[in-house]
Amino acid sequence: MWKTREVIPEQLADGEAIGFNVWPETLIPKGPPGVYTIWDGENFVYVGMSWKEPTATASGTSLGLWGRLNSHASGRRSGDQFCIYICDRFVLGTLTTEAISEIVAGRLSLDHLTREYICGRLSYRFITTATGDQARTIEALIRKTGLHRHGQPLLNPSK
Repeated sequence: MWKTREVIPEQLADGEAIGFNVWPETLIPKGPPGVYTIWDGENFVYVGMSWKEPTATASGTSLGLWGRLNSHASGRRSGDQFCIYICDRFVLGTLTTEAISEIVAGRLSLDHLTREYICGRLSYRFITTATGDQARTIEALIRKTGLHRHGQPLLNPSK
C-alpha cells in the first residue's frame, strides 16, 4: 500500500482541467477504476474515486470512472453525495424567496440548479488505475494529506 504523498499522480493537481460544461466527455474510458479531483477555478473542491463496478450498463459492463463523473455532471442529488454537497454548500445560499417558492410549487428543481452550478463553474482532472484498491488508496491519501500546494479538498477532507 502507498503511504507517502509522493505517490499521488501530479495529473490530479496540475494536469489539464476539463470543464463539466463539455460533458459528456469522450476521452474518459468506460470501465476502468480511477481517481478524480474537482475544481472551481484554482480551488480544490473534491476528490473521488470509482471502483470497478459502481455503475453498470444494460449489458452488465462497468462504466467505472466515466459513470461516476456522469452522475456528478447530471446534478441529480438522489444517490450522489457530491451533488448533495454542491447543492448544500453552493446552491442553497443563492436562492431567492421567489426561487424557493418556485421549487416548492414544483416549477423549479434543485437538481436543475445543481447541474447548472456544476456545468457552469466546475472542472475535473482524472487518472485511471489498474485496480479499485489503487484508486481507493490514492483517494484516501489525498483526502488525508491533500494535494501539495492545494491542501485538502474543501468538501470531503479526512478529519
